[in-house]
Amino acid sequence: MRLVPPVIARLLEIFRPQRRWMWGGAAVAAVAGLAAVGLIAVSGWFIAAMALAGVTGTALDYFSPAAAIRALAIVRSGGRYGERLITHEATLRGLAGLRAWLFRRLIPLAPARLAALRSAELFARLRADVDALEQLYLAVLVPLAAAAAVLLASFVVTLAVLPAALPVLFAAVLLAGLALPQWVRRRAAADAAAAAGESAELRTLLLDALRGHSELLACGGDAAYAARIDAADVALAARRRRLERLQSFAAGGTLLCAHWAVLGVLVIGLAAVRGGAVAPALLPMLALLTLSAFEVIAPLSEALALWPAIVVAAQRVFELVDAQPAVSEPATTAAIAEPPGIRFERAFFRYAGDAPWALDDLSLDLAPGARLAVVGASGAGKSSLLAVLQKFYPLDAGVIRFGGQTLAALDGDDLRRRIAVISQQTTLFNRSLRENLLLAAPDAGDAELGRALHLAQLDGFVAHLPQGLDTVLGDAGAQVSGGEARRIAIARALLQDAQVVVLDEPTEGLDTRTARDLYGALAAAAVGRTLLLITHRLDGGLAGLVDEVASMQAGHIAERLPLSQYLQRAGASKR
Repeated sequence: MRLVPPVIARLLEIFRPQRRWMWGGAAVAAVAGLAAVGLIAVSGWFIAAMALAGVTGTALDYFSPAAAIRALAIVRSGGRYGERLITHEATLRGLAGLRAWLFRRLIPLAPARLAALRSAELFARLRADVDALEQLYLAVLVPLAAAAAVLLASFVVTLAVLPAALPVLFAAVLLAGLALPQWVRRRAAADAAAAAGESAELRTLLLDALRGHSELLACGGDAAYAARIDAADVALAARRRRLERLQSFAAGGTLLCAHWAVLGVLVIGLAAVRGGAVAPALLPMLALLTLSAFEVIAPLSEALALWPAIVVAAQRVFELVDAQPAVSEPATTAAIAEPPGIRFERAFFRYAGDAPWALDDLSLDLAPGARLAVVGASGAGKSSLLAVLQKFYPLDAGVIRFGGQTLAALDGDDLRRRIAVISQQTTLFNRSLRENLLLAAPDAGDAELGRALHLAQLDGFVAHLPQGLDTVLGDAGAQVSGGEARRIAIARALLQDAQVVVLDEPTEGLDTRTARDLYGALAAAAVGRTLLLITHRLDGGLAGLVDEVASMQAGHIAERLPLSQYLQRAGASKR
């Protein structure tokens, strides 16, 4: 049986860059524990020796033990402070490294392998599960290191002073430090593991409720959802109460073992004192040494009770990152012809093996500089076309060429840098407007930012912001309207200065006049670039923005017409 599960060994390997901090923290914790036990033991001997000296009238050098007591007190206090400082620094550094490691491995999985996870569940794994892993070092490894050092020192001192008492101390330590924690771990394993999952589920429910509270109120579902949250909270609280009862039992058992050990040491020690084998002042020292040694054993039961939850959290994290990316990247990237054209050759794609075809024998050709609108009803496959073009999902059959090269021969990041996408779902971060724009062009100055905002019809919006470009937009852009968020996304895409511009419903949420003005601005900004517009609404405002319209139905292109002919036909059908 392996003492360390593979997931924990793998986790420790990730923490390896912080091993000096971790070893340092464990060492300082051990020194502080030794100083604390030594302080109690030396103080007990000193008090007893002074009392005996007073009774017998013998001389006693009290300077040396007094200096030792002061030194041990200073080391204990400084060690406790240093332990907190170093162990927390090691933990925070380790968690920061773990989050960066986790994020780097999640990027290739998005969106294909992460689509099945709700955003709240993904957030719970990124935050709650990673936070749970901090207990591995702080609540398990550090207490074990301190306990090992203190107990070893206690055994050595007992062996030197009163060898006959060592079996008693050793048996009590085995019972309190090994047998009792193992019993607690086995009894707590199921509840601790289940509590980790239920805690993540409760966080998911709460986050979903916060983000969807408007919809819940509008649909009258807030009471039912609140009852669901309450039920999950009650179940989790019941598990935690059972775990706390086990830990309380372990604490009481440890205290009882400590008293038994002290009683055994006193009984054996009194006999040795009567026989003259042990100096009388050493007996209180051994008793206090034994009692204080059990203080480092007390956290072991709690540490082992946390062990199952730590293992489950590690398993959830590694389960997430061990998924294979849906799209593989080439060892070397092929050269892309400039300016790049786009060509779909009999492309087939579906999201799952038993799902209907999202793209069904689709063929489409965009020459460099072409301006094409793809129009179709919801579910026609327009967004799927964009997803495979960005190499987020692999084709089941067929080929997509970009700049004369197949997507399989191109690096995904390099490909996406050449395609500026304004998608239906606008992602804004809880940072300033400036920082949200600089995601596309980190080196852009105020002049470039101002030009992009002007083209996106945001001059008036920025003028009324309290801090201008430095105004924070709120969580997920909560401080701006849907239309404003869409135009911010357009400004960000224009800053990217890509050779291909893809507009996915760019005027959704905008009024007709603003949409027409925006189309005109986009037409001017996209001069010399290949433009692909995905929309379900076409009108005369598209004149100058696109030249052709491709109608998409059931995953394939049904027909492709010049814009004027398409609008003429659409007008005739309305009459």
